[in-house]
Amino acid sequence: MGTVSRPTLVECEDIAWFRDDPVLPASARGAAAALARRIGLDPHRVSEVALAVTEAATNLQRHAVDGSLALRALRTDSSAAVEFVTVDAGPGMADVGAALSDGVSTAGTLGIGLGAVARLADVFDVHSVPGRGTVMAAQFWPRNRRDVRAAVPPESVAAGITRPISGETVCGDTWAVRAGDSGNGTGDGRALLAILCDGLGHGPLAARAGEAAMGAFRRSASSDPEAVMREVHAALRGTRGGAVAVARIEPDRGRVLLCGVGNVSGFVVGPGTRKSLVSAPGIVGHQMRTLRTFEQPMVPGGALVLHSDGLTERWTLDTMPGVLGHGPTVIASQLLREAAVRRDDAGIVVVKGAW
Repeated sequence: MGTVSRPTLVECEDIAWFRDDPVLPASARGAAAALARRIGLDPHRVSEVALAVTEAATNLQRHAVDGSLALRALRTDSSAAVEFVTVDAGPGMADVGAALSDGVSTAGTLGIGLGAVARLADVFDVHSVPGRGTVMAAQFWPRNRRDVRAAVPPESVAAGITRPISGETVCGDTWAVRAGDSGNGTGDGRALLAILCDGLGHGPLAARAGEAAMGAFRRSASSDPEAVMREVHAALRGTRGGAVAVARIEPDRGRVLLCGVGNVSGFVVGPGTRKSLVSAPGIVGHQMRTLRTFEQPMVPGGALVLHSDGLTERWTLDTMPGVLGHGPTVIASQLLREAAVRRDDAGIVVVKGAW
């Protein structure tokens, strides 16, 4: 029997958001350089990261509406990278290809252009909707002294993004994805488990609940969503508790299973379709009724979306044409741009390309 090829997963740590203000480029540049040094990138690569982040941040400041930049660390078993994501509410780009062409630079930026940013990055993805907004994601993995790229992992099939309520620096919404147990008798060695937790309220105590949920999820040897939920419930005792959804994606069976408690939304989406996965009332860590697992078939070319109530459910992919052709980071970030509210923490995770 051949070896089952598992989907690629990359660990992600959200570091900070930088919102539109007079010092956005300088503050984002300094933080990006510090992060790049901390994860072990060499000085030349650190300078490239700082240059690309400064160009992107200056572009936001000069031309975007409600622009912001998220700085993140990505990790595999053998390497680490810096990722930045920019999100804005317009004006959007009518011709993304032209914007990435050599010699095209918006007035007031460093003049290197988005095309140069794309070349500096090892992974680059951008999606824009004229009149609504743009999302751009860029990853910077190690390179040697001759500027030869080290091994860049294949694109992760799962990505998420979190953003704290305005005025806070920590977020109570957390997410994670891990491999399912191939030895559980399901016959699906490519199965994945995904979790989203919305710690009640916001600030440090909500973040503590979210971190406790992620710790339980990562320690768990269970492959069944209900079993994982019980372990998370035990881990959240003594915290504020939270709303939690645990999903199991089974590519070989063509289905998604979800066990949710509290106000966390789950959807299987595809071209022209959006199917809900139901969560039950309750607070994980405090009041949890009898658990139930709901099932939806996978949609070819589609994705699984889990998000907290920091995003409204009134979004539709029709307002973001072509977004399903992009990676899960850009999909999650476009949904954040489209549906997030400022009066709450917001968190979303997308699984795409696992089937």
